[in-house]
Amino acid sequence: MVTLNNGVEIPQLGFGVFQVPVDEAQQATLSALEVGYRHIDTAQSYRNEKQVGLAVVESGLPRSEVFVTSKLGNGFHAPTDARWAFERTLGELGFDYLDLFLIDWPADEVADFVETWQVFEELLASCAVRAIGVSNFQPQHLERLLAATDVIPAVNQIEVHPYFTQDALREQNRANGIATEAWSPIAQGKVLGDETIGAIAARHGKTPAQVTLRWHIQRGDIVFPKSTTPARVAENFDLFDFELSDDDVTAITALNRDDRTGPNPDTMNMVPDRQRELRP
Repeated sequence: MVTLNNGVEIPQLGFGVFQVPVDEAQQATLSALEVGYRHIDTAQSYRNEKQVGLAVVESGLPRSEVFVTSKLGNGFHAPTDARWAFERTLGELGFDYLDLFLIDWPADEVADFVETWQVFEELLASCAVRAIGVSNFQPQHLERLLAATDVIPAVNQIEVHPYFTQDALREQNRANGIATEAWSPIAQGKVLGDETIGAIAARHGKTPAQVTLRWHIQRGDIVFPKSTTPARVAENFDLFDFELSDDDVTAITALNRDDRTGPNPDTMNMVPDRQRELRP
């Protein structure tokens, strides 16, 4: 467990449902919960919040034992829309509260994300959500947010993997008491054929994916790999019966190439997503 800056605890290892098809999301999430995951990461733009909620109910687990994150779509940054979109997320999930809610991208095309964050602060104060944070925020975005608002984000969810270690941004997060969450933790599979990671995996009797995820864990980041293959879902959870040496961690970190697999928040065209069409 990782304790966030407001005292809320989040499981460091979670299960992500990005790009999991709607017709597979419920079973994939249920399989993850059966394996032992207690942290699920979804988003409004993934369009599978309903299936995540159904899986939590089907699992039979108490709601309080499953930590669920969702994220605000770019089309809903205007304060009125942000409030409506949050309520819609609760309705889709079938929950009366959310554990963590994030601004998905620092998009200002619809409204200043500082104004959006002020709505998040209201949601937190109302106890509708236990923690609030951001995703894909660069240093300048964090600096502007911290200077203009009262609540420090609990997390910043950013792309991190051995080919894109993000050490400077992770350090900025840490210095401000913001936990780093790592998306694309295995670089969409790019790192799995790496010779250095393969050699370390062989020494530990583990797979390259397990070694890479363990590297994230030992660096202190929160991570949520995605798979719809039950065997791989279980494999990704099997990270706690071995430990990488300091030399292992250093060798994997040295693989950094500043190589993104996803969009650069500084340059991407953050046209509001089509979910805004859902607004009545």
